[in-house]
Amino acid sequence: MTQELRRSLGVFDAVVIGLGSMVGAGIFVALAPAAGAAGSAPLLLVGLGLAAVVAYCNAMASARLAARYPASGGTYVYGRERLGPFWGYLAGWGFVVGKTASCAAMALTVGAYAWPEQAHAVAVAAVVGLTALNYGGVQKSAWLTRAIVAVVLAVLAAVVVSSLTSAPADLGRLGAGLPDSGVGSAVGGVLQAAGLLFFAFAGYARIATLGEEVRDPARTIPRAIPLALGIALVVYVCVAVAILSVLGAGQLGQATAPLADAVRAAGADWLAPVVRVGAAVAALGSLLALILGVSRTTLAMARDGHLPRTLAAVHPRFQVPHHAELAVGAVVAVAAGTADVRGAIGFSSFGVLVYYALANASAWTLSSRWRVLATCGLTGCMALAFALPLSSVVSGAAVLAAGAVAYAVRMRLRPRLRTRTRRRS
Repeated sequence: MTQELRRSLGVFDAVVIGLGSMVGAGIFVALAPAAGAAGSAPLLLVGLGLAAVVAYCNAMASARLAARYPASGGTYVYGRERLGPFWGYLAGWGFVVGKTASCAAMALTVGAYAWPEQAHAVAVAAVVGLTALNYGGVQKSAWLTRAIVAVVLAVLAAVVVSSLTSAPADLGRLGAGLPDSGVGSAVGGVLQAAGLLFFAFAGYARIATLGEEVRDPARTIPRAIPLALGIALVVYVCVAVAILSVLGAGQLGQATAPLADAVRAAGADWLAPVVRVGAAVAALGSLLALILGVSRTTLAMARDGHLPRTLAAVHPRFQVPHHAELAVGAVVAVAAGTADVRGAIGFSSFGVLVYYALANASAWTLSSRWRVLATCGLTGCMALAFALPLSSVVSGAAVLAAGAVAYAVRMRLRPRLRTRTRRRS
């Protein structure tokens, strides 16, 4: 008999977990490369808007699907139920692989801000600590996420206020620097900027992957996902406007720590160490929510036999998928100890965008009233995925193809295994 997880999360906790995934390390690191790709402040803001539109389409698709199928696994479950077993498997595979890379990137971000000289060691320690916390139950994780979100929002508010009220602040920079390279180059810059910024938005579906642990999911999930996304968008716009008013797109595109550089340029040097602490805390929040989401999708895939059955075990006391959490923690710890953060982010973005493309394709089958949004979300996801750097596209496509081949081989071998078992019996 399949064990079920405890439903303990309400709307507030679900929104906080979504915010913990979105208002995390992405806002501290994604604005700089996005500004470099866009080439100007207006195009960067357009890219931010485009990322938000695609995220909104995805959020509505995820919310409606999660209300219909309130089980752990997110788009893995939706794709299986609406499109067929293979598409569900491919979504789950893309999510687990892509988000495992995201976990490594967030862990390395913690290390880079907390102790740059020992970034890999700190990253591994962060993964081990948060895996142990998740093992104790999702409610404990929700309480820690509340504290992390509060700290991060306070730091971001300090950055916004100090930047906008400083003497160097000039809102005229928001409309300056349109490139002269032509329409095609501008469109490409906007798409790549949006793809990079989407990495920071992508955490809202963490609420959907926790569907089996949410109280009254048909009501809670459709309310929590748009709320979390809307709050994150407001925060991102405020931070982007504040930083651009001080640095401009040129300086922002070259910054290695954009928020810290902004407060220094605003004359608030005392705030720079606080920003570093905030960035490390934000990355911890993102990592916590990511490990939760990946372990729940692993649980769902293990229940269906796509991953080892032992990963479907639920702890009798804490009622969490403890084998899945330990396995995910171990893989992420190894990746965090060896990987490069830039490569991990690009690889992750491709896998996650494919995952959301399949979520929109699943939502398209629900009813005709959702098809416009689902079509926009599907088109947007694929456009942003293939606007990423070529190395990310090639490596991401190769891993998805490897997963598809593994699925085909397993399906081909399954009847033979069943026949052998019958003969032995």
